[in-house]
Amino acid sequence: MGEQAFFDRMMGHLRSTCKYYTGYPKDLGPSRVIHFTSEREFVQLLHQGRPVVVAFTIRGNYTMHLDRVLEEAAAEFYPNVKFMRVECPKYPGFCITRQKKEYPFIEIFHSPEQAADQGRVADKSITRYSVKVLPFNYDLSAYGFREFFKRHGIQT
Repeated sequence: MGEQAFFDRMMGHLRSTCKYYTGYPKDLGPSRVIHFTSEREFVQLLHQGRPVVVAFTIRGNYTMHLDRVLEEAAAEFYPNVKFMRVECPKYPGFCITRQKKEYPFIEIFHSPEQAADQGRVADKSITRYSVKVLPFNYDLSAYGFREFFKRHGIQT
């Protein structure tokens, strides 16, 4: 009895203090993952000047795992990095422009700047921007995102 109470206290302390313990559900609060609704909203999100991690997904078992990872990472990096999830069957036009055939995949959009060459535009009120896009190929965890941001000099 005494050993069980000690073990429970020890595990409770471990869960509350260990940042990378993954075997216990975490209370992450309200969802910080933004669900894609339009390209206009995506552009407005980019104009806030913060990096945007975009997960391009389809329905499947692996997507449920990816959702949990995104929720955890979004809670950790909020408000410095925004996380967005795109359901490609609902928004095929946006996903096709990424020219990938295997789903799910993740890309990080950051550093939007006004393009030097505006090219030909039909409406003079339209401004073109260039955005740096990096494919995410690290460990799918909050730790993997942290290491990726460090490696590429993205401020979190």
